[in-house]
Order: sequence, then structure tokens, then C-alpha cells
Amino acid sequence: MNGADIMVKCLEAEGVKHVFGYPGVAIAPFYNSIYESDIESVLVRTEQSSAHAASGYARAYNNEKPGVCAVTSGPGATNLITGIATAFADSIPMIAITGQVKTDLLGNDVFQEADITGACESFVKYSYLVKDVNDIPRVFKEAFHVASTGRKGPVLIDVPIDVQQATVKKFEYPDSVDMRTYKPTVKGNGAQIGKVIKELEKAKKPLICAGGGVLLSKGRYELLSFAEKHNIPVVTTMMGISVISTEHPLCFGMVGNNGKAYANKAMQEADLIMVVGARVADRAFNHPELITKGKVMIHIDVDPAEIGKIAGPSIPLVGDAQAIFADLGEKEYEADYSEWLNILNEYKVTYARKRNPNPEYVDPAAFINILSRKMDKDAIYIADVGQNQIWSCDNVCVREGKFMTTGGMGTMGYSIPAAIGAKLRRPERMVVAVCGDGSFQMSMCELACAKQHNIPVKIVVLTNNYLGMVREYQHFAYNDQYSVVDLSGNPDLERLSSAYDIPFVRVHNMDEAPEAIDRFLANDESYIMEAIIDPMDLVK
Repeated sequence: MNGADIMVKCLEAEGVKHVFGYPGVAIAPFYNSIYESDIESVLVRTEQSSAHAASGYARAYNNEKPGVCAVTSGPGATNLITGIATAFADSIPMIAITGQVKTDLLGNDVFQEADITGACESFVKYSYLVKDVNDIPRVFKEAFHVASTGRKGPVLIDVPIDVQQATVKKFEYPDSVDMRTYKPTVKGNGAQIGKVIKELEKAKKPLICAGGGVLLSKGRYELLSFAEKHNIPVVTTMMGISVISTEHPLCFGMVGNNGKAYANKAMQEADLIMVVGARVADRAFNHPELITKGKVMIHIDVDPAEIGKIAGPSIPLVGDAQAIFADLGEKEYEADYSEWLNILNEYKVTYARKRNPNPEYVDPAAFINILSRKMDKDAIYIADVGQNQIWSCDNVCVREGKFMTTGGMGTMGYSIPAAIGAKLRRPERMVVAVCGDGSFQMSMCELACAKQHNIPVKIVVLTNNYLGMVREYQHFAYNDQYSVVDLSGNPDLERLSSAYDIPFVRVHNMDEAPEAIDRFLANDESYIMEAIIDPMDLVK
């Protein structure tokens, strides 16, 4: 048994069923060994997509197990970096395996050598350069543990080709992990939880702001049960959109620069804010003083480094959101927030965003709302980056399903490979990727991956022939001087779809939309739908 065989045995021991990747000489021993296993290798068409697909794979099933990707050394590894950074920014559990040149050649700048552990140091949760074949079982066991506990994230394992080829007499996978320097806190401090309850008793206008950490901890049910028990309104960050149904009476939308006006108004007027599983980053909290000045701020996060990093909380509470809200749910207190809810419901009406769409085109806001309402209740909606992302966040209807996007890094080209990963992990669910014509072209090569591996994904392309978000910024910041945002030269998507033998429909205006959406969603086959939108339309 060689090192590559051991790597595969480790993956099998962790219950891995799929690996997304792109082979090369430095990772060839691994792919030779995996060929003989029951693990399915999924060939993406560019390495970055392997990480995005692994991300979608992990997120589709509550982030219970890391997604796995494997690529070769040099350019294969460096192409993977953006995907790793994207997972790190969104705290997605992932195991990234890279091949490496022989150990005795490390540091000599030989063909396809890249110091990938050094290059990724700032955006991996942990990384390993394996120099001894006997270390492989321990490294893999630790990697899966680190990636999927505490604040989740990507772990990189770099394995030189000679280590993959080295032989051992015996394989034994560890039963447990004991890392002296890694002991994440799960259960919240009882005294701090008591302080939270006392402040909630005194509050008149409490608000829960739920981030992606709630979903990562699988604490959605516990948080929602607590909010419903005490009638506490809930807003979300972009990454937390799936925490609560958008149709729930306690849901008051997404906060932030591109959030609901009434959600931001709620943040301003609340006298107590519970920020849960969110980083207090600039996109959601552009003015951190608004959530601290004159009010009680409770910051709940599994990562102690995030608490107080940007805004100092009145009550810091380190721990897993699921465990903390399970404990909070057992505490009893009396309070009446009905007047506060009445005020917020009035704001929903008075602060509702008003649009004046061009009737000659598809209105993306109305289109996304109709599309998501016609999708299955448990469907997975994956938004890319750009104007399509903001229109999606503002208008999507999420009921029992999931909303996925890349909020931390904002990586264009994410949605299609993530949809491939999500559909492979949850074949019984409807999966729809929504992107702009710019982001679509960043990963349209993955149509071949979906076709080859018979993974039916549905793709919506909002076409305006611009890099719309940048064009909109230039509209406001540079008085309509549009520089390098014109996408003239776009492919004809009908012909492109035909080349991949994928059904296609084009929608020119809202009159055509309902019937086209019905056809698009009618069965589980892959489908591409293009919606032509006004090039000058704005998200604001």
C-alpha cells in the first residue's frame, strides 16, 4: 500500500463519496488509487471550480461534512486559490488536496512547483505539507476535524508525489483527534446567558440579526423556536438569508448597504440587538456605531476573534449558535414586544422599495420573485455575484429551502460549479443557479462537467451586456463614464446551449416570464433560461 492508497482510504473512512478536481502528474498517484475505489471523481474544467463545487456540496447538506477537491501542483494549485479564499471568507468546511513536486526538489523552483501552503496561509483554517507517508492518516483525521468544527473553513493538504508513491506495511486510521492547541468552544457561558435573559426582560425593542454562522452550526431551528416563543423580530445578513423563511411574520429582511430599508431602520431603532453568527463586516454593518450607541449589543459567535473586532458588544458570548439557543430556549422570562412588531410591520409598508422598471425588458426584481415562488418549497437557489446577487437577496422567496451565495469574498463564477456540487449532494432537490452574463462566462465551461457526469442543473442568465454592478458604480461615482464594462461579444446563449445539447428559453419581457419559468422548472433536466434586462437598470 502506498501513500496515495492511504489518502483514498482516509477519505473512505470519512465517508467521502465525491471528489471534485483536475488531475496532473503531481497528483496522478492519488487519482490512480481513487480509480479503484467507490469514490466518484468529478472532472471540472478549471481548478477554481473544484473548490466552488466542493463548497456547494458541503452547504447543500447543512455543512455536516466538508466538500473535497483535489488538483495538481503549480498552476493547478494556484488556480485553486480563489476557490479556497472564497470558502474561507464564508466559513465553508472544505478539504483541498494538492499534489506537489518531490520532497528533495522543494525550494528549487523546479517545473510546476509552487509554495501553495505559503501562498494560502492567510485564507486557510490550517494547512499541511506532508513529508512522511506515515503522517497521512493523522493529517487527514485532523484536517477533517479542523474543517468541520468551531468556525468551519478550508484545510489544505499538500502531498509531494514521492510521498504519494512511498509504501507502508500497515494502514490504521485514528479513531479520535487530540490537538492540544485546537479546542473550539461550543457551549456558551452560563453566566453570560443569564445576562442575555436579563437584558431581554428589560428591552422594549429587541432584534435578532442572524448571520451565516447560524446555518453553519445547524442552529436554525433553535434560533427560530426562541424567536417565535418570545415574538422577537429577525433580520439577516446576506449569508444568513436561509435562517428564516422570507414569508415568516417575524422576518424583516436583509440588512446592509443593499438590504431592506426597513431592516436597516429596525437596526437603528432597536434597543437590543443580538448579532448571531455574523462578523459585523462592512457590507452588513456599514456604520458599526449604529448597533452599539445607545443600545445593548449581544454578539454570539463560535470564533472569539470576531467578537469585539469591529464593534464592542455589551455582552460577548462565545459558542455554537445551536447550543446557545438551545440553552436560551430553556430559560423563561416575560416580555411583550407586540408594539415593536406593529411598528416594524408599518415600516415594511412605508419603507418598501419602489421600482419603475422598463416594460420593454424583464424586470429582474419581479422575475426573481416569480421564479423563486414557482420553485419547489425545498429548492436550493444559488446566486452569483453582481447585480444578480443583490436583486436575488432583495426579492427571493425562501421557504423550506436554501439560499446560497458567496457573501464574504464576492467571487464571480461561483454559482454554476456550486450548483453542480449542491445537486450532486442533494439530487432530490431542485437546484437553480442565477447569474449575470458576466459571471456566467466565468464558469460556462462547467456545462461540460454537468453534462459529462449527468448532473442536471438549471441556470438563469440575466443578460444586460454589461458588468452591471461596476457599471452602476461608475454611473454614480464617475458620471456615466463607463470604462471596461461593455460585454459586447457575448455568446449567443441559444447556440451555446445547443452545443451542449441543453434546452434553452429566452425571455424578453414580463409578459413572457410566467410561461417560460413554468417550462424551465417543469422537470429535472438541465435547462438554461436567459432573461433580457434593461442595461441601465439599477439595484438601488
